[in-house]
Amino acid sequence: MPTYEYHLLDVFTNRAFGGNQLAVFTDGASVPPELMPQLTRELNLSESTFVLPPTNPANNYRVRIFTPGKEMMMAGHPTVGTAALLARLGMIPRTGNPTRAVFEELVGDIPVSITYDDSGNSSMIWMTQPKPQFGPIIEDHAAALEALGLPEGSINTNYPVQIVTTGVPFIYVPLNTLADAHAIKLNVQKCKQLTEKHDLDGIFAFTQEVETAGSTVHSRMFAPDLGIGEDPATGAASGPLGAYLAKYKIVPSPDTHMISEQGMEMGRPSYIHIELDTENGDYTAARIGGESYYMGRGEFTL
Repeated sequence: MPTYEYHLLDVFTNRAFGGNQLAVFTDGASVPPELMPQLTRELNLSESTFVLPPTNPANNYRVRIFTPGKEMMMAGHPTVGTAALLARLGMIPRTGNPTRAVFEELVGDIPVSITYDDSGNSSMIWMTQPKPQFGPIIEDHAAALEALGLPEGSINTNYPVQIVTTGVPFIYVPLNTLADAHAIKLNVQKCKQLTEKHDLDGIFAFTQEVETAGSTVHSRMFAPDLGIGEDPATGAASGPLGAYLAKYKIVPSPDTHMISEQGMEMGRPSYIHIELDTENGDYTAARIGGESYYMGRGEFTL
């Protein structure tokens, strides 16, 4: 009778019951591919990862990432959490501080960087995402407001409602106040209509008013098409968020270290660090980082 072991982590937090939950199957090669989405739906977390041998021997691992609704081209908290776990288990040996590794994801090769604390434990994990790409500006604010269940006047019209991606596209909606962010009441049908119309994976709302000193923005992300009503931490959306904040000068310069606080409304506070790589005034890559907390392990017996 086959068994499939998985590990549980909370990602983008340094404590239990914060951040975004993740299940990692370290022996993904033993899991039949048709079982991967079924196991993900059974766990009912926002994402699960399956670690496999790389197709290119120069890389460390191939990582398949599933939400309850689909397989992802790339994702942030699964990449960060998987790297943290593999470092913890010695599956990524420490070769320096930082230690660098490369994961193969559907979007391509994803570099990760693992730093260690004074006790030798992995601490901050950084993931490099592909070059940020800016898509269309959405002039129809009413559709975004209906999806978020917010009244007219909630959107900060100093900045555009716009699609941005580093491999996974989201629509970014700047809000005026923290109260506006707290007041969101997602209309699932309207949200699906909006994301399907523009072929997006989710709607990302943020405001410059924050709950935690040191945070740059307060964020919320909704992706019902992926089987995620609300996500407590969205790394794949945070790289493009950093590019948006820099492009529209919400932060002083592209060199600014940014922190997106997310998940507060869900009782799972998360802190995602964001940095940008630039060359000749263009954004060449986005890097997102954070900590992970190991919660335990379990197994399926089928």
